[in-house]
Amino acid sequence: MAYVLQVNFKMDGPFGEDMAASFAELAESINQEEGFLWKIWIEDPDTKETGGIYLFETKEAAQAYQEMHTKRLASFGIEEIDAKIFSINSTLTEINKGPVTSFTQNDKE
Repeated sequence: MAYVLQVNFKMDGPFGEDMAASFAELAESINQEEGFLWKIWIEDPDTKETGGIYLFETKEAAQAYQEMHTKRLASFGIEEIDAKIFSINSTLTEINKGPVTSFTQNDKE
């Protein structure tokens, strides 16, 4: 079963294309994390909030990444990190065309 990790935190920037240029190397490194499947980067420059929605193969992989990433963000001086791990209701997600069906097929077997 796949698991979602949701991470949100405040940051002064950069955002948009500047963020994409600044964090491209970090984005590439995330692809190498154990059990990582995909990430959606999120941002709101108006509230200075950013983060991501990640999908991992296992809860253990999500927990390991959450621990490492929280420490990394803290080393950058980022505080008040909101990170949560969720299981996926694949039946309802499939109805709403969520991009996780191929990762949650075992839920239905």
